[in-house]
Amino acid sequence: MRLPGFFAALVLLLAAAAPAAAQNRFWLQNNTGQTIVSANVSPSSVTEWGPNILQRGPLRPGMQVYVEPSFRDCYLDIRVRFADGTEDGHLGVHACTLSRITFGRDVPQAATPPPPPLPIPREREREVERDDPSFTFVNRSGEPIREIYVSLTSERSWGRDRLGPRQILPPGAAMRIGLPPVGVCTVDMRVVYMDGRILEQRNIETCSVRSYAWR
Repeated sequence: MRLPGFFAALVLLLAAAAPAAAQNRFWLQNNTGQTIVSANVSPSSVTEWGPNILQRGPLRPGMQVYVEPSFRDCYLDIRVRFADGTEDGHLGVHACTLSRITFGRDVPQAATPPPPPLPIPREREREVERDDPSFTFVNRSGEPIREIYVSLTSERSWGRDRLGPRQILPPGAAMRIGLPPVGVCTVDMRVVYMDGRILEQRNIETCSVRSYAWR
């Protein structure tokens, strides 16, 4: 009789058909120096936040908590609220490839601005400043920004998100905005905050400035 072998094969077949365990579990680490009083995790494909995952109380600086999402999606959005009422977050995090997501040190942020260019001869300095609308964008709004759009006023569209996917510009952080030197010195700016609010500033002259503080 070969029934034992048949049952063994059946068990293997059922095991293969069973859904694999979710791989989106991770440690949430607080390295901010502030106490996190609530944290929400949801799939990036939905618009609503999940419940507060800090069921055992606030997450103090230096502490971590193990997060086991109730859904199977790998791409997650994470939002935390601090004791002073401010918020921060990460969007589109690929949790299935990570074991730890950190707020504070080691948090993925916008790309570091490039090093300053080589010195420009004095006779060309005025010309370059007059024609080049590129500048450094500084977030002075007091809130993290999840999308930044900057375009010359001569353009008809906003173009790409300058931060790119899964990037956030925290308060006080800066990033370089490169624009083509085509003789236009005024730009339009649009930012999207973590809660979806959109603010715009238009006809900003940038050829004569090295940085612009968004407030």
